Amino acid sequence: MNRILFLCILLCGLCTGTQAQYAINVIPGAAQISRYLPLLKDKRVAFLVNQTATIGHTHLVDSLLKLHVRIQKIFSPEHGFRGNADAGEKIGNSTDPNTGLPVVSLYGQHRKATAADLQDVDILVFDIQDVGTRFYTYISSLQELMEAAAENHKPLLILDRPNPNGDYVDGPILDTTYRSFVGMQPIPVVHGMTVGEYAQLLNGERWLSKGLQCDITVITCKNYDHHTWYQLPVRPSPNLPNMAAINLYPSTCFFEGTVISLGRGTSKPFQLFGSPAFPKQGFSFTPRSVPGAKNPPLKDQLCYGFDLSNAPESTPAKGRRMEIKWLMQAYQLYPQKDKFFNNFFNKLAGNAQLQQQIKNGLSEQEIRASWEPGLTRFKAIRAKYLLY
Repeated sequence: MNRILFLCILLCGLCTGTQAQYAINVIPGAAQISRYLPLLKDKRVAFLVNQTATIGHTHLVDSLLKLHVRIQKIFSPEHGFRGNADAGEKIGNSTDPNTGLPVVSLYGQHRKATAADLQDVDILVFDIQDVGTRFYTYISSLQELMEAAAENHKPLLILDRPNPNGDYVDGPILDTTYRSFVGMQPIPVVHGMTVGEYAQLLNGERWLSKGLQCDITVITCKNYDHHTWYQLPVRPSPNLPNMAAINLYPSTCFFEGTVISLGRGTSKPFQLFGSPAFPKQGFSFTPRSVPGAKNPPLKDQLCYGFDLSNAPESTPAKGRRMEIKWLMQAYQLYPQKDKFFNNFFNKLAGNAQLQQQIKNGLSEQEIRASWEPGLTRFKAIRAKYLLY
């Protein structure tokens, strides 16, 4: 982007009140080929990647095949190698039609690579764009890859990418009683770390299974720190189509644990919330079956609610935080309070406390105050592993 165009965009953003001024000179780890190509030379390589593993407009796998890297196989996370599967959709093993490489799914029953999967592999590579929340499952896939690598004595190369929600830390800490694939470690909802930093934390705190340690090398980003607002060049999953969705995701994902629609099956997933049971006035939407959301909650039902896509919180700003005000508002509006939460909510929250606090009518300030001791402890742990 040339300087004149950038200034025009910046001025336009200021005139319209847009808060976000996204960095344009960040260089992710994958784009710095000269730093890691020697580590792959004459090695049999396996990748845990999806559609976000790009160098410019070219997929990492395609780029490295042209450089004669010996790629044995591809491991894929939730949503699949090409990133078009629904959340939670079962994905089987396959062959990538573009390259002919075998694709081994590490989502569902087969979440961790086995000794058989790794017997023909010398080194593993992880390159997936994360969005910085505990319940976004790519960091869970990273942990299980680290454990598999450590158990089978394989080194792991992590090509780091910026965290678009990496400028703040917020939310309740996971109670390990509620450990699941949407929350494996005692960290807050918004952890403020890149995947490279998080991998260092898993090693350093001995949080891998049986206290294992993984041999990791992190290729860090250039021109990035935790005050940088980074615009993702590729959507990280089917229902995070733009930066508004990514910025709102830490807050609106809680609706996955309720009877409320968060806009899956519309053009604005994670940017809306509503229900047929809300007051029949104002904004309305109807979830439909669409690619990436084939059977969304409240499909084909007219929902009344709220559009957050242009709310101030949809763009990054100094001092931003994870919001619970919309969840609390929805609970107050929903007439059948005893049916508002489902069994998934406590896994997302990482505890049973948040649900009970909302049911008991605690104020937002009181709920936030209950998080502070845990956040203070976590921030001290996090500081030891920051790379930026």
